[in-house]
Parts: sequence; structure tokens; C-alpha cells
Amino acid sequence: TDPLIRQALVDGVRERMGYPLAQGLPELREAIADWTRRRFDVVLDPDRQVIPTLGSKEAIFSLAQVVVDLDGGKDTIAYTEPGYPVYERGALFAHARPLALPLLEENGFLPELDALDVDTWSRLAAVWVNYPNNPTGAITPLSFYERLAERAREHGFVLASDEAYSELWFDEPPTSALQLDDLTNVAVFNTLSKRSSMTGYRSGFVAGDSELIAALKAFRPTVGTAPQEFVQRASVVAWGDETHVERTRELYRRKRSLFLEFFARKGVRVAGSEATMYLWLAIPRGETSESSEAFSERLLERGVLVTPGSYLGAAGEGYVRLALVPSEDDCRRAIEILEGVL
Repeated sequence: TDPLIRQALVDGVRERMGYPLAQGLPELREAIADWTRRRFDVVLDPDRQVIPTLGSKEAIFSLAQVVVDLDGGKDTIAYTEPGYPVYERGALFAHARPLALPLLEENGFLPELDALDVDTWSRLAAVWVNYPNNPTGAITPLSFYERLAERAREHGFVLASDEAYSELWFDEPPTSALQLDDLTNVAVFNTLSKRSSMTGYRSGFVAGDSELIAALKAFRPTVGTAPQEFVQRASVVAWGDETHVERTRELYRRKRSLFLEFFARKGVRVAGSEATMYLWLAIPRGETSESSEAFSERLLERGVLVTPGSYLGAAGEGYVRLALVPSEDDCRRAIEILEGVL
């Protein structure tokens, strides 16, 4: 975490602290709205369209409890797969039916919206999408959000966009669902965990449809979820600074280049991987077919840890996820090990 942010945290601790309000500090809501204006050229009302959260995980998990209506026929939560397991877990906790939308390489790791029938669309309470995508690293054009938002308005479900990796890009900045002309039924989730390397701080936000934000504000005091005020004050500084973010991006660019050069030389296909801190590797196919779990275990025996694609959903079989989080020196050591494996 950048020293500027750490100092803001220390300064915040020195102030008088009480129980944090569920809607967050006005200064933080304004800082988030200002960041979305600078980054996406959108104007949000910080009082009606923004709510700070304890990172994005708890907000993602709890969304289903706000939008699922079992008696009203809104009993299904759809989500992209492979992906973040919390989408499915949140649906199950709310007694909703989870529905996986496979992300296939031949479709650019975008879900096939036309594969759903009318009855399924009508039962949806929310559809989770995640771009830049974990684990594939794929990005999406704004036109995809436009098509999905049109379906959301037509069928009365929430387009829930998890954009935790929006600032970890390598060429052009990714799009956001916040750039839609109409934010009706749209909720965007973001966090400082990836952008500002603030994983332990637990600070994020939800922004979008004012009616949905109002529903979240009504729900959240019941479960007592709000960042501590000193974390919120550090978050104000983080959202206001871009210098540390560019340094983080540059570090990931260098590590990514090391692995891309190596895998190209070895003939290992890297699918997607246009953004995020991950590389999505297609498992090399030899004379025998090896599962993603078996391949991962073979690498682990040599000292390299990757995530089997199947652990992130059935559609992830045939791939493994490599995280670019170790130091550059450790990345080079991993490449030396992989030289003898691939």
C-alpha cells in the first residue's frame, strides 16, 4: 500500500471514532463520485447513487438478499463461469437458484445471452458479469453492457457488474457499466483492494441505480456493514490519487511481459489475459489429456502455485490461472522452474 494512503490511515486513527454510518462518510462518497467522473466521464449523485462498502466481497454476497423475491417469481441469480465463487454462494444463501453462464474462449469469454429462454429471463433477479474478468483477463465492449442493460429493463432484473479489476489494464482502459446512458437496474461494484493494493483495508463501493442504492442503504444497517472511519479517510486519499495506481500497473506489465515471452517461446497458449493480475493458460496437450487439477498439482510439486480452472467452475476445465502477484524476482524463479516442466 502506498505510503500516502498508510499515512492517511494513521492520521484517521488519531481522530475521534464512533460507529460508522451505513451510508459512509460524505467525503468518501464525494471522492468516489469524483473518481468515476474522472475515470469514466460520468456524473453520479454521491448522496443517492453511491454507497461505500467493506470491500466488494460482502456487498456482492449480500446483493441477492436485497433483490431475490421468491414469492414474486424472481428466484434466479445468473453469473458468469468460470469466476468468483461468491456470486453462486450469495445466491444459495438467499435460497435462490444459481445459474451459471459459461464463458468460452471461442466467444471471447462473453456469455451467450441468446441461449436463455424467455421464462429464464423473467425469473432472473440479477445477472452477475465481471469485466475485466477473473480468471480469464478478458475485457468487454460497452455494447455488451448495453445489450444486457436493455434485457434488465425489459425483464426487471439487476445488471450487477463486478469491476474489481477495472484499473489493472495494459493497453487501453476498460469500459464500465457506469458509462451506460441509462443506469436503471444497474449496479456496479468496485474496490480498492486491487486498484490500490489495499486488500486488508476492506474498502469498496456500489454505484448505479438510485432506487437500488436506496434498497442497499435500508438493508445494510441491519447487518452492520460499513468500513471503519479511519479506513474511509484513507480511502478518500486513495481514490483521489492516480500516481500509485500507474506504478502498480507498470509493475504488472513488466511481470506479465516476462511470462508472455516465456510462454510464447514454449508454445503455451495464453487465452484472454488482456487485463487483471492473472494469466489464463490453456493446459498443454500431449499424448495424454491432463486435468487442470492434475496439471496444477504437478506444478505445485515443483514449487509453482496456480489455480486449476475447474476450481472456478466447470467451464474452466482445460485451463489454469496464474497470478502475477509475486515479486519480479520470484516470477523469474518460477519461469526457471517451468522451463523444466513445460
